[in-house]
Amino acid sequence: MTNSPNRKPDKSKTAMLVFQPSGRRGQVPLGISIVEASRRLGVDIEAPCGEKQVCGKCKIRIEQGSFQKPSIESSCLHAGPWQAGEEKYISPEEKENGYRMGCVATVEGDLLVFVPEAARAGKQVVSKAPRPLDITINPAVKQYYVQLVPPSLEDPAGDFERVCAALEKQYGLQSLCIDLSVLRNLHDVLNAGAWEATITVWMDQEIVHVQPGSGSRIFGLAIDVGTTTIAAYLCDLVSGQVVDTLSMMNPQVKYGEDVVSRISFHMDNPDGLKRMSADLVEGLNSLISQALAREYPLSTANEIDRPESDQVIRIQPEDILDVSIAGNTAMHHILLQLNPEPLGVIPFTPLVNHSLDIKARELGLQINPAAHIFILPNEAGFVGGDNVGVILAEEPHRQNQIQLIIDIGTNGELVLGNKDRLICASCATGPALEGAQVEFGMRAAPGAIERITIDPETHHVDFKVIGRDPWRSYSKPGEMKTKGICGSGILDAVAQLFLAGIVDKSGAFSKHQFSKRFQIHPETGMKSFVVAWAEETSIEKDVVVTQQDVRQIQLAKASIYTGCKLMMRKLGVERVDNVKIAGAFGSHIDCKLALVIGMFPDCAMDRIASVGNAAGDGCRMALLNRDKRVEADWIADNVQYMELTLEENFQWQLMEAIHLPHMTDDFSHLQGIL
Repeated sequence: MTNSPNRKPDKSKTAMLVFQPSGRRGQVPLGISIVEASRRLGVDIEAPCGEKQVCGKCKIRIEQGSFQKPSIESSCLHAGPWQAGEEKYISPEEKENGYRMGCVATVEGDLLVFVPEAARAGKQVVSKAPRPLDITINPAVKQYYVQLVPPSLEDPAGDFERVCAALEKQYGLQSLCIDLSVLRNLHDVLNAGAWEATITVWMDQEIVHVQPGSGSRIFGLAIDVGTTTIAAYLCDLVSGQVVDTLSMMNPQVKYGEDVVSRISFHMDNPDGLKRMSADLVEGLNSLISQALAREYPLSTANEIDRPESDQVIRIQPEDILDVSIAGNTAMHHILLQLNPEPLGVIPFTPLVNHSLDIKARELGLQINPAAHIFILPNEAGFVGGDNVGVILAEEPHRQNQIQLIIDIGTNGELVLGNKDRLICASCATGPALEGAQVEFGMRAAPGAIERITIDPETHHVDFKVIGRDPWRSYSKPGEMKTKGICGSGILDAVAQLFLAGIVDKSGAFSKHQFSKRFQIHPETGMKSFVVAWAEETSIEKDVVVTQQDVRQIQLAKASIYTGCKLMMRKLGVERVDNVKIAGAFGSHIDCKLALVIGMFPDCAMDRIASVGNAAGDGCRMALLNRDKRVEADWIADNVQYMELTLEENFQWQLMEAIHLPHMTDDFSHLQGIL
């Protein structure tokens, strides 16, 4: 029997698959991979490389024998033949015990699969807190209260015309249209309110909601759709205050950690685009459901400073009347089910650059069906509405000083310039900064090491894990329950290894090692450094940083640095005045350590700042002020996109930037630190 991950499954034949310890089970088609089977049954095994067999995160164990409770006979023979590529991640002993790679092992019969803790896709900790915005509240939707004269034989005008006449007379609104769903209920609503009503109008053009009497509060959603995480901000459209912040992992991560993997999933599967879009819409609706299930104080919508009050409201779907969405170009296309294939080939063109306004019912969002959804514009193939949001929030196009803005995520996006000229670019950081393609890398979930310090003299390691406040130094070994290292932790580790002299400028482990934490794998010869001993973990093995891990971070940081340097050359500047690190990852990294490894050009420490989820802030600005939507399209049209890989000496510049902090460039602000 031939085992191929791309083999067309036989839908006419199925097998029973049981996942433990979750206990999830169900019939799945023969021939699909175990990772794909996990998606269908809602288990979601880690597969950050998109089943390209290059990360080793999807290691599972096939249990053998007869299992009475699920009434199945499970065997390694039911998972397809062994593949040569699995030897890279599975030792002979593990192979003997039934371990396989879930991306290549296929369902050929009934199976009971145990998913080790390291391979379970845990709930990621998403940090997307909103910042205060200095903005004039001028939303796209506004409410108008009207008192109407009931129809009569002397005045038989239609209900819609009656409403339009009142709005023009009292508020100067002209040439209005009305959503069909609103028109269908118009008479009943007006009659219920004794011909007094609150009319909600979108962009002074269209009536999108009618309520009897004085009506109620109206709300909007600003949604930042990241490759890995999603953040939604529920806002009061009258006060502009954030009522609630909701977040989740992008459900598309099961199709691959980066946008290229998801484009490939679309190309390899006839229904791939539809499935990914449906998953994303379902995820957005789950966030909306969370908001609708909560109670909020009646007197204020400020989630930070809520006064004591017994009066609360529960928001209804029809109360959400406007939405703004920002995402990179791939997320934009997948959400709208636009073919993303052109984004993956030269000249990397999107199907549309301009912003879009679509109805909520067209997208399937479970809010007021007449509400409009504003989709922020795209700048280029890999620089989308999220980068437009960053520029809206940080306003480099209004500044005299040269600003460098780095939005670090699964894909790095860069902005450089001032009011005279702005350049943007995208750099392939890869998923290493998200914890993927790292030996013990993982997402920022409970159990992940997020902070690391190493004593230069003793090489003593102290660390902190997500979900536990005390550091290792103040805890017993078994209390840490470490599972792996997330992006901020691995960046800390590389910088601390360099500062301690454990790795040299080239990133190689020093030849002269005396620490008991230094190890050499007996079979592969791979050098590594132990961060957490097995007794400090919940996976019963040492959590280490390998030579390959250091290389992955070097490549990621070199990609960012090279992009910055080439943009500076294009702009004709030798120094930047300010560096801003955006994104959830940027909120958690140590900016000093990022400079130590050379993630961005040299800059004074007090000129480097984390600005949080700037893309989400910009998206919120577009929700709260309609003029920002016009500005967003201006930004997309006027920011110059730069394709880094086509620049002269790109590869040479990248090679030089791999060194810590750089092979030749000066880092005068690190004097006294290095």
